[in-house]
Amino acid sequence: MSDNNNKITKVSIVCSKGSLEGIYPALIMANGARMEGIEASIFFTFFGLYAVLKNFNTKIKIATVGNPAMRVPDAKGMVLPTFLGALPGMSAFATHMMNKEMEQLDIPPIPEFIEMIHDAGGQMFACKATVDMFHLTTDDFCDEVEKVLTVGEFYELSAGAQIIFT
Repeated sequence: MSDNNNKITKVSIVCSKGSLEGIYPALIMANGARMEGIEASIFFTFFGLYAVLKNFNTKIKIATVGNPAMRVPDAKGMVLPTFLGALPGMSAFATHMMNKEMEQLDIPPIPEFIEMIHDAGGQMFACKATVDMFHLTTDDFCDEVEKVLTVGEFYELSAGAQIIFT
């Protein structure tokens, strides 16, 4: 981008999936934005909200059932048939393997990543409709969640931002 007028200055990321492969893209995008000096906020909705629930964000797993893109990292792209995802223990095994790979790349666990983004100036919000639907209170969230917002408030906050849905 040679024209500075086209430079992205603000992103609002929607995190709606509660699996490891659903949450990490939002965290990586927000962290990358902050590292580039881009204003970043994450709006956690539906099962993505588990990323900021202090009693759950250390227990996030890989979704193995119905994931046609599931690969074995060390097998150079060997595809796992989707029916294998339903086997008992497969999600725990896949989660363990993925966490091991991310640890080798120095990618932090979810609670640490959330703290890093917050400390870098990123903002995090919970979706009011989901909070109400799941019967949650602000005490359920990690300290980095700034506020519970309606969708309308999220759009207002996101004025001028690129909205990214992960």
